[in-house]
This record gives sequence, structure tokens and C-alpha cells, in this order.
Amino acid sequence: MPYAKLESELRFFLSRLGEKLWVKPLLACALSIAGVFVAKAADSTGLVHVLPQITAESIETLLSIMASSMLVIATLAVASMVSAYSSVSNTASPRAFPLVIADDVSQYALSIFVGAFIFSIVGLLAAKNGYYEAAGRFILFLLTVFIFALVILTFVTWIDRIARLGRLGMTIDKVARATASALEKRKDAPLLNGITVGFYQAGGRAVFSNKVGYVQHIDIGGLQSCAENAKAKIEVAVLPGAFVAPGRVIAYVHGVSPAKSDYDGEEIAQKFLIGNERTFEEDPRFGLVVLSQIAGHALSPAINDPGTAIDIIGAMVRLFVLWGQPRTGQDEPKVYFDRIFVPELSVQDMFDDAFTAIARDGAGSIEVSIRLLKALSSLATLGDSSMQDAAMRHARRALALAEKAPHLPEDLAALRELAGFAEDRKQNDS
Repeated sequence: MPYAKLESELRFFLSRLGEKLWVKPLLACALSIAGVFVAKAADSTGLVHVLPQITAESIETLLSIMASSMLVIATLAVASMVSAYSSVSNTASPRAFPLVIADDVSQYALSIFVGAFIFSIVGLLAAKNGYYEAAGRFILFLLTVFIFALVILTFVTWIDRIARLGRLGMTIDKVARATASALEKRKDAPLLNGITVGFYQAGGRAVFSNKVGYVQHIDIGGLQSCAENAKAKIEVAVLPGAFVAPGRVIAYVHGVSPAKSDYDGEEIAQKFLIGNERTFEEDPRFGLVVLSQIAGHALSPAINDPGTAIDIIGAMVRLFVLWGQPRTGQDEPKVYFDRIFVPELSVQDMFDDAFTAIARDGAGSIEVSIRLLKALSSLATLGDSSMQDAAMRHARRALALAEKAPHLPEDLAALRELAGFAEDRKQNDS
């Protein structure tokens, strides 16, 4: 159990750290400065008699060229990345910005450029002041050549990446992959390694939120410790992604008599990390919302790009197929926190996040309506009853919205035929 808690906390911390643009360049700067001093260590060895002689002037010239060029390239990199970030907000959705800024290739490239600049400046100062002897100069020369080659390779790779970064297609792909990753994690731990809400869901002593914002992370291990100390059980009332405010119940404590107060409601509330924005890592529904918003933006009269909405509908189908696949060949989800009751994700809510806005905004586009109904028909055949019910409900809604739009009679007939699977099931159930 301690390892599960540590893994969860560490994964969340690293994901937040990955969104900080300064982290990797700072590490690169530290490594660059360390490399300059590592070269000096060669002077205290006997390598001076076997290594080739490198003049100080040649190293200074090479470092001067690198210092002047790296400042220009680093400035170019920052300008290109800022332009890409602005493009994301304008063409896709501002909510996708954290995924773009966390792009590994761009952060790696910026780190290499800044690190090379710092290395050249520090190395140049050391060389001009006679800090190195023969062995140290040779090691510094090797480091300089290596960094120079690394810069060239990184620059060539980064040019291809920056040409795509911020483009709508790449942004959609990033959001879809982040959503798929969150869905996979939730499939592995649908109850966050707790137990399902059961007998204790009735009653209980409420714990209220003390902040306004979105639940970003729940410290289930911390809640387990609170429950053990109070000899009680805790029912989680909100999942990551929920909006809370003072007065909103976020948990219930069960098994504590009204006459006793041996639990700390404030401590329990602190186990819910609440921030101003939703995050992708532990909130699969947020990815569906962002994809839906990108589709809505594409369907706006100013953009009028039904093709993007159709692409996103396809991405939604892939995500729900991933969610609906059974856990074949795997053990049952592990329970590390046997005192914590956690609700499962609602498939109905996930479908609302994914398709409600698309059906509304795409009702006037016959191609979007057709693709949406085909997608819902496919999802209704996956075998999952809750997904089937949700797909049919949204198919009926999409058809009702499309019928109010100015479509030709033959187009409406085609839509009614595609939505027939939902109407047939509704009649059979009645």
C-alpha cells in the first residue's frame, strides 16, 4: 500500500512538473556547468602524457562561435514555441495548451540550445583565464565537439517538430493520446485502488470542500490513513474533474457515532487537491470535453470545418472502444485501500461530455450528423449495456436536433434510417 500511494503521488507530481517550461532547461544548464568542471578533473590524472595537445586559441574560437550562434537559435526556438502555443488557443482550444507546452521534443530542443549556450559561456571564461592545462583542454574540446554535434542533430529534428507543433491535427492527436492514457489508467484502477460504493453509501457524516475549483487529484492513501486513525470508512463523493465550492460535499465518513469526533474533517478535505483548472492525467472526462470543444470550434460559422468534427468523432469512437474492451488476461483491479469507497466513472456522463455539443453544433451539417449517428450505432453494438443505452439516447437526441435543421427530405430520411437502431430498441423495451 505505501508503494501504491507513493507511485500515485509521484506520477501526479511529475506530470505537473512536465508542464513547466523551465525545468528541463534548468537541468541542462546544471549539466553544462558540471561538464566544464569535469574537464578540469582530467588535469589531475596522468592523461596529459598520452592525450593530443589542443591549443587554447582553438577551443576559445570554437566556444565563441557556439556562444554567439546558440543565443540566436535559443531565441528562435522560444519565438517559434510561443507562436505554436498561440496557434493552439486560436485553432483548437485553450484547454489543450498544457499538452502542447509539455511537448517533449520541443522542451528537449530548448534545453539543448540553452544548455549549449551556458556551456560555451562558462567554458570560454574558464579557458581565457587559464583554468585548464593540456589534459583539461583536450577533454573540453571533446565535450565541445560532442555538444556541437548534438545541437546540429537536435536542430534538424526540432525543425520538423516545430513545423507541426500547434497545428490542429497534432493538437487533436495529443489530446486523444492524453485521454487514452487517462482511460487506461482508470481501467487499471476503476475505483482508484479502493472498493466499490456499497452498504455504507447511505448516511454518513459529510465532509465539505474548503476551496473553490476543480478536483485535480485525490490522495487515496492519505484518506486511508485518516480512516484507519478514526477506525472508520470514507466514501469519496467527487471524482477528479468535479467542480467544488464551500458547501459541496466531497466525502462521507461512515462508522463514527454522532457522539464521537475522533476524525478531522479538515484533514480529510486536504486530501483533495483542488485547483483552478482541470487536468488530463486523472480526469478522463476532461479529454472528452476538450475534444468536443475543438469540434464545436470547428463547426462555428466563422470556421465552418465539418471535416475536423468528423475526425474528432472518429477519435471519440476509438476512445470508447478502448474503454469498453474487457480486461482480458489480467487480474482483477487491486485493492490497496480497503477503507475507501470510490464511485466508478459514469458512461452516461462520458457520452454527454463527448457528444452533446457535437450533436447540437453539427445538427445543421448533414455529413456531421450522418457520421455521428454511424459512430453511435457502432458504439451501441459493443456489448456493454450502459454504453448501449447511452449511445441510443444520444442517437435519438442527435436525430431530434437534425430534424429541426433545414435539411432536405431525403437527407432526413437517411438520418432516420441511421437512427433506427435506437428507435427499434426503444419500442422493444416498451
